[in-house]
This record gives sequence, structure tokens and C-alpha cells, in this order.
Amino acid sequence: MALSRTTRVNILIGNGHFLSHFYVLSLPPMFLAWQSAFDVSFAQLGMTIMLMSGTTALLQTPVGFLVDRYGARSFLIGGTLLMSLSIAAMGMATAFWQVLLLATLSGVGNSVIHPADYAILSGSVDKERMGRAFALHTFNGNLGFSAGPPVTAALMAWFGWRGALLTVGLAGVPVVLAILLQSRILVDQPRGEAAGSGPALTGRALLTSRTMILFFLFFALGAMAGGGVQSWLVTVLHTVKGFDVAVAATALTAYMLGSTAGVLVGGWFADTFRQHILPFVAGLTVVSAALILAVNWLPVPLAAIVALTFASGLALGASRTPRDMMVRDAAPPGQIGKVFGFVSAGLPLGSAITPVPFGMLIDRGHPELVLVLVAVILLLSLFCAGTARASGRMEEAAPVPAE
Repeated sequence: MALSRTTRVNILIGNGHFLSHFYVLSLPPMFLAWQSAFDVSFAQLGMTIMLMSGTTALLQTPVGFLVDRYGARSFLIGGTLLMSLSIAAMGMATAFWQVLLLATLSGVGNSVIHPADYAILSGSVDKERMGRAFALHTFNGNLGFSAGPPVTAALMAWFGWRGALLTVGLAGVPVVLAILLQSRILVDQPRGEAAGSGPALTGRALLTSRTMILFFLFFALGAMAGGGVQSWLVTVLHTVKGFDVAVAATALTAYMLGSTAGVLVGGWFADTFRQHILPFVAGLTVVSAALILAVNWLPVPLAAIVALTFASGLALGASRTPRDMMVRDAAPPGQIGKVFGFVSAGLPLGSAITPVPFGMLIDRGHPELVLVLVAVILLLSLFCAGTARASGRMEEAAPVPAE
């Protein structure tokens, strides 16, 4: 049975997004082997992730401008190929500076993924299925994060660290070839002004508008909250509630599984109840925050904690696709690449902010405040979302001064 065009588009885009997340977490399993091979410190090892993720975050917005101007397909093909070959080349590194350089080049390739993917999905998928397409895109990225460490560790056991990197890096080449051979079905985003709308902001004026700044903060705050849970939930449950660390890790796993499953629920809702996206996001964010507080405050056994963290992750994950749809709706025609490049840069930034201050809070003897702050940050993110939605509608109605 032949696959539909929409399904093929989702598979092509999803495979590239899977790789972009997979490669980020394929590096940590290498750390001990690299330390022995290159005689470097843990701080130097951490620079690999910093350079890869930091380069991606910094370049997403300028790449978004290029995607909007020249089209997304060639950038997607070139970026995915650069990302994959850089990882493969790490397997042949003879000095650690080469690893750092290749990590940076992989980050350059990775910076293409979000702007190009969202531009192509917006032009290639029917509006009635856009929410589910966005959800599958996020879902594949989450799977990449989940698969990276165990798959790479298993390959290291079989082939050593060099063989593992060559294998996972070269695995991206068939993905690139598939995108190249079927690129005719990847239609770029629609361009020009939407019918019935006034003149739209473009370029720098668009990204510095109140709406886009608020959406950037919405993404960043959501990532800050998620980073707090992912980094410190196990420590908080061990310190505050006395659970064994290995057992407490079950709660974090449940949270991550819930978050991943929730993405698909959110995609269905975004397509089915398009006019009610903001109330849906608001309600789920409040529910997730309330459940996190329940984990912190209720004297319940581990089984209940696991159920609460799963439900909290499910609620927050379900809000993610409607969040992306709100950003898409606020992006003027032909501007989706730069908009998603800009606002999604808030994700790595937010994830990088909270682990250190939350750790300092624990060091000062207040681990019970970590999840409280997570809930507060989630509610602040909700304020940004609601204000951005309202601001976007006001900007649509207001005339844009002639330059």
C-alpha cells in the first residue's frame, strides 16, 4: 500500500529531526573513552555539548532568514549532511581539538533543522493535519534524545568509540539521500501576504516585536521549568522524601514518558479544536504545575509519585504542539523560518539557565523549593503565552508604518 504524500513528508522531516536530537546525546557516552584517549578534563569534555548546542542556538535565527529568502530544501539537505558527517569524522579524530571543531560543525548543521523543518511542514501538509504533523516532528525529536545514549553505548561495546561514532554518523547519509531523492514532495512555506490581512512586519522588526519576544520567553521559561525537573527531580525526591536514588529515577522516567506521549495528544487537539488552543495550553500548564506541587507536598508512596510525575509530563507535553501552532499562526506568510529559528532558540537557552541556580538552592539546604519554583516558572510562561497571543492579534489589526 502506497504511503500518502503527507505521511512521506512526515517521515522525511521526522527522520532528520530524530538525528538532530540523537546526535546531541550520542556524545556523553563517549566522555570516559575520550578522557582516556585524549587525557582531558571533564570540563573540557563538557565543551563538546556546549559548542554543539550553543552553535545551534546562535545560528538558528540567521539560518531562518536564509531559509525564508532562498527556500528550505537545500538548507535541510546540506545541514543534515554536515551534521552527520561531522559526527562520523569524530571517529577518526587524533586530537581533542578536532573533536571540538567537529562538534561545532555538527552544531552548524543542526541549526538548520528547526527553521527548515517548520517552513517545509507549513507548505507541505494540509492545514487540517498541521497539528498532528507538528506533533510527530516533536515526538521524533524526543525519541532521538531517548535513543541516543543507549544506542551509542551499545555500539561502543561492540565496535569501540571510534566505530560507534562512524556508525551513527554514517547512518545519517541514507536519511540525506532519501530527502534528496524525494525533495520534490517537500513544498516550501507559502509566501506573500495572507488574504484579508494588513501589511505584516518582516525581518528584524518582526523578531523584535512584542509578540515574538513574548513567544521567545514562553519557550525559554517552559524549557527552564523542564530543565529543572530533568536535572533535579531525582535529587529532590531523594533529599526531601528519602527515596533511594535508583528508585527515584523511576519518577523522572515516568515524567519523560508522559511528556513524549502528551505531544501526540496535543497534536490531535490542535487539529480538532483549533479555535480553543490558548485555553487548552493554559489549562494543561496549570494542571502540570499543580501536579508538580503535589509531588513536592503530598506525603504519598512512590507509586503515587510516579503516577503524578507521569500525569504532569503528559499535561505539559500535550501543551507543546498547540504552543507551536500559536507561533505558526502568529508568523506572517514567508517568515516561518526566521520566526521558529528565533523562538526555538529559547529552548536551549532556558535548559541551560536553571540547573546551576537550582543546584545552589539545594546546596543552601532548600531542596523543597526546587519544584515550587518549577511550578512558578510554568505559570509565568503561561502569562507570556496569553500576552503574546493577544499582542499578535493587536499587531495584525494595526497598520505598519511605511519605511
